[in-house]
Amino acid sequence: MTSTALHTDRYELTMIDAALRAGVAERPAVFELFARRLPDGRRYGVVAGIGRLLDAIHDFRFTADELGWLKRNNVVSAEGLDWLEAYQFSGNIRGYREGELYFPGSPLLVVESGFAQGVVIETLALSILNYDTAVASAAARMVSAAQGRPLSEMGSRRTGEHSAIAAARAAYIAGFAATSNLEAGRRWGVPTMGTAAHAFTLLFPTEEEAFAAQVASLGPETTLLVDTYDIRQGVENAVRAAGTRLGAVRIDSGDLGVVVRDVRRQLDRLGATDTRITVTNDLDEHAIAALASAPVDAYGVGTSLVTGSGAPAAGMVYKLVARHDPDGTWKSVGKTSEGKATVGGRKHPVRALRDGTATSEDIHIDAAPTGITPETGRALHTELVRHGAPEPTALGPEGVTNAREHHARAITELPDDARRLSRGEPAIPTRYIEQGTPSGS
Repeated sequence: MTSTALHTDRYELTMIDAALRAGVAERPAVFELFARRLPDGRRYGVVAGIGRLLDAIHDFRFTADELGWLKRNNVVSAEGLDWLEAYQFSGNIRGYREGELYFPGSPLLVVESGFAQGVVIETLALSILNYDTAVASAAARMVSAAQGRPLSEMGSRRTGEHSAIAAARAAYIAGFAATSNLEAGRRWGVPTMGTAAHAFTLLFPTEEEAFAAQVASLGPETTLLVDTYDIRQGVENAVRAAGTRLGAVRIDSGDLGVVVRDVRRQLDRLGATDTRITVTNDLDEHAIAALASAPVDAYGVGTSLVTGSGAPAAGMVYKLVARHDPDGTWKSVGKTSEGKATVGGRKHPVRALRDGTATSEDIHIDAAPTGITPETGRALHTELVRHGAPEPTALGPEGVTNAREHHARAITELPDDARRLSRGEPAIPTRYIEQGTPSGS
């Protein structure tokens, strides 16, 4: 186990230290992770990172190395160090399933534990879910724009080495078909793909020799990169090397809308009618949508995907929403500051449905709703951690597969106009419901 205990901000530990001195560190509390708004102009978001977070919470332990560093740097008191040494999350977490859609105010995670146990995982939860969700949300828009054509994630060179693995995982959950990242394949079961780069072609005296070498190694069904030199000649050389059984050609430059049509005509004329065309070249959802009528068979996406296509973080926050007072009662709490006010209380979200289509995000406060049927709505929270033990079906490659399947079901509930790439308001309104009375978000 590699500890994640210092994957946090200093003030999480200084709050614990102060709470211990005040005698309130173990006071029962409820924290909530949510986004006040969607990235500007987006109509929905996609939850990702839940399985990674559950792993990270399990590994959130303060070993001698972490405790020694904290002591040498006078971060917390001796009492605080003793508490951290014994730390193991033992509370409960419920939340949205990975792959689920979310909207402004959706309570994606509800953490119920002692104050100190819950507050110390704040930074960890936000750092994972803000990034993974941003990538999954961008990926879902690209999948929608691709209209059923497969997409591959190819962004490992455009982000940090750990983020690259997380991005591949999140994109796969949102509907991408494969990744170029091998560690994502090994760790999370994401299908991997890849053949050769321009460097391989440049290694040989001629392009045709390079193609022949690749075909000899990978077979004629491989994908040949045809734009190192002249694309038209590249296609000629590709078919000459692999024959009409050539699997695919990849194009990484030029005016793709024009080039792809020319290449399709050329392939057909050469008898390679089943050879597919894959395009890359700095694609985002808008570029993919612009190619909707072009004879493209597959897309490879890198930079735009791993940077959230303009929204590199999902804007989530983690707030205390309820505390258990000494008189034995629960008290809802929340900020009232301008522009950053929060709604207190335990939340129970329901996706309201009419004829299978989502109509609103109904967030019931304190009391769980009753009388919900499959025809009228769908409860969104599921148990993720019970007394410190994570839900096994959310973990590892199985968790990724489950999340991908859930996302494919959940996105069918969106209203038709929610998939438009143009800027717009959230696809459905968020309503807070207390004592049966709804109010707009």
